Amino acid sequence: MNIREISEHYAVDGQVFPSDMQAIADQGFKFVINNRPDGEEPGQALEVDLRAAAEAAGLSYRFIPMTMPTLTPELVAEHHTAVESADGPVFAFCRSGTRSTILWALTQVCFHGKSIAEVTSAAAAQGYDLSGVAPLLEGYRTELGS
Repeated sequence: MNIREISEHYAVDGQVFPSDMQAIADQGFKFVINNRPDGEEPGQALEVDLRAAAEAAGLSYRFIPMTMPTLTPELVAEHHTAVESADGPVFAFCRSGTRSTILWALTQVCFHGKSIAEVTSAAAAQGYDLSGVAPLLEGYRTELGS
């Protein structure tokens, strides 16, 4: 795994497997968010197996599959609610960590009043270039009213 800490309470990585869940728990995470839809590519772990392994490791788990074409304000709000309900650090994953980072950035801009520069800088520090989604961040901030 190559876990990247985007903020004090939110970290991301690419695809993980059921066998990784105990190590995620051992690193102090309390909540796992799976942003990767089942069936994106061969060999990908299934959501049902990831959920079972997360729960067996004592982790709270939420499946919020997202692709850029399926991104909606409701999905952003769902991700925000999941993160806010966590009783400790959140680990989110998708194929590469980018979508999970975009969702984090959207929640920060839309619900916490962070600037686009702040979130893109935090993402860039961990190797995620969100400069291309600045218009999306601005549009969602306007739509979600923060």
